[in-house]
Amino acid sequence: MTSFRHKVLLALLLNLAITSACAKCSDPPGRGVIWVACDKQNIDLKNTDLRDAILTRTNFSGADLSGARLDGAELNFALLKGTTFDHARLNNARLVGARLDNSSLKEALLNDAKLDRAILDKARFSGSSIKHASFYQAKMPGVDLSHCKLSGSNLSQADLSAADMQYSDLSRTNMSSANLEDARLNHAILKEANLEQARLLNADFSNSNLTEANLIDTNINEAKLKNPRLDKARWFNRRLCRDDSIDDCRE
Repeated sequence: MTSFRHKVLLALLLNLAITSACAKCSDPPGRGVIWVACDKQNIDLKNTDLRDAILTRTNFSGADLSGARLDGAELNFALLKGTTFDHARLNNARLVGARLDNSSLKEALLNDAKLDRAILDKARFSGSSIKHASFYQAKMPGVDLSHCKLSGSNLSQADLSAADMQYSDLSRTNMSSANLEDARLNHAILKEANLEQARLLNADFSNSNLTEANLIDTNINEAKLKNPRLDKARWFNRRLCRDDSIDDCRE
């Protein structure tokens, strides 16, 4: 049995070595292409099918991938500064540790995408669908997440300072221990959102819906609260807000 396992492991390693050897940066773009640590700066890949492609550590700075199909693609640690992904499909894509400074992902699909520890300074996601995605410990100061669908996503410990999240659906999101200082959440839907221990200094929750949200151990009193719905929200001091709570938590 042990000998059989060794043979299987050897075969897998050999297959990986062959695959790596066959992968070339000069290969044409296409589904499943393997471009690892390649230089693809400013390349035009509009509407290209790159589903399940391996693009780890590749430099796509300034590239145009608008309308591209990148579902299931591997973009971990890729350099994507100023890259355009408008209307692209990135469902189930992995962008862990990727750099997306000043990138544009307007009206893109990123459902179930993984962007843990990614750098997203001033990235633009407005109008995108980003349901059940993960941004754990991502650096996102000044990010534009307005009019987005982010329900069920993980934004815990993310830096969302000065983020624009107006009119977005943040239902059931996990933003525990996130930095939301100076963030704009006007008219956002935050039903059942977890904001425990989040930093909310100067965060604007005007006309937002915080029904059943968890605000335990936050500095919510230092946030801007004008007409937010707080029905059954868990207040910073752990008390449960009444059903008709607006502006302030009523017991």
